Amino acid sequence: MRVEWRAFGAAMATVLALAGCRAEETGPVTVVGIGGAPRLLNPNADPLDAPSAFLVQSSAQGLVRFDAAGEIEPALAERWIVSNDGLRYTFRLARLNWTNGSRITAEQVAARLRAAGASPSRNPLKPLLGAIDEIEAMTDEVIEISLKSPRPNFLQLLAQPEMAVLRNGEGSGPYRIAPRPDGAMLLTLPRPEEDEEDGAPEMPRTPIILSAARAGLAVARFGEGDVDGVLGGTLGDLPVARQGGLPNNALAFDPAAGLFGFSIASNDGPLASAELRQALSMAIDRNALVAGLAIPALSPRETLLPAGVEGLAPAAPAWTALPLSERRALAVRTIAAAALPSRLRIRVALPDAPGYRLLFAYVRRDWATIGVAAERVAPNAKDADLRLIDEVAPIGLASWYLRHFECTASRICDAGADLSMSMARIALTAQARRGFLANADRILADAAPFIPLASPVRWSLVSPRLTGFRANVFARHHALDLIREQP
Repeated sequence: MRVEWRAFGAAMATVLALAGCRAEETGPVTVVGIGGAPRLLNPNADPLDAPSAFLVQSSAQGLVRFDAAGEIEPALAERWIVSNDGLRYTFRLARLNWTNGSRITAEQVAARLRAAGASPSRNPLKPLLGAIDEIEAMTDEVIEISLKSPRPNFLQLLAQPEMAVLRNGEGSGPYRIAPRPDGAMLLTLPRPEEDEEDGAPEMPRTPIILSAARAGLAVARFGEGDVDGVLGGTLGDLPVARQGGLPNNALAFDPAAGLFGFSIASNDGPLASAELRQALSMAIDRNALVAGLAIPALSPRETLLPAGVEGLAPAAPAWTALPLSERRALAVRTIAAAALPSRLRIRVALPDAPGYRLLFAYVRRDWATIGVAAERVAPNAKDADLRLIDEVAPIGLASWYLRHFECTASRICDAGADLSMSMARIALTAQARRGFLANADRILADAAPFIPLASPVRWSLVSPRLTGFRANVFARHHALDLIREQP
């Protein structure tokens, strides 16, 4: 008994020491993003990894932003009105300045938003911006966005860091940034006397030090009490966090929506057959996969669309009604009927990270039960048959999921599905839009350009000091919400 209490006391001392050293801190909040060094990038030209996305959304805000729970809050726009038909969004800008002291105007904001959807743009949200008909500055403080047809949840799109407003490499706030000698960024808010609006809501004044690291180093620094939070974790590096010996309540999972599974990388060879693509999908034991990953609230998925997006019931392949043993028997018969000259071998492109290797081990085992051999290859391998998609949906729109498999974006597609998506884009009512999207979904369910597995996995490490942190469906965590100031 004495030995047991000694071990218990040592373990508690370790946990309390970790929690205590953080609780006593009163200096800047320290955050590490998993990825490259944080930079104020132009999202129309460069992709944003976790550190740069955090920096951009904090120091180059858009018209609106996400709060801690993933709901829409004012940012550059202090208020807005949506027309009854859902086609016009009118925003009134707050009286805010660029860091050089000049006023932020509606025309500057409009120009930036137009650039995101322009031909040269490489903004990842560009396909969704085709719904915009016109962006116009009505006055210096009023901007109007007109849509071709109503879009549910349109404000979610404007809240993404990819829609941040920059000008000549300068951010629009609310945080001001200053590089540090160690490569980190110091984020600070203007002092109260510098605020533009009298009576504006009080913001947290605690500075933030943002740096970047590989997952292993970020987890180690968190475990040593050197940082308050780690952001940007994926399934690939989840085992690193779980092996870090951290308190159980430090690991937070976002209930992210999006695409997680395999797209078809080649329309040549055996996988040019929809039947063989279906055979691969039906053989996977998704329940065992999700149980093995042991992620709270993660559910298996057999459909391209998640349940409930835009009120649609996802189109499910016919085999989803069969038990696993019958699915696999059907898959074996399907492969045999194809009369392939040799055993089916597929090359699966995914990153070389421990969590993704675990994923591959599960699906390779499942495909072996139907006589299919699988080989893992590099993400950029040109000879891959399947490629991992691991993306969080930026908006609650069915079209975001479906447009991944338009003929301009996917090796496997269907002209009929493309036509339905085009009609949905200009549909004048929500009911008509849902009808076109449901038709596209049914076509793609049969064509099987994608093998869905579950929802994307996104995790963070959160110390007791981050009192404002909340998990949310977009896996976005704004600097303003990390800590709640005490009165």
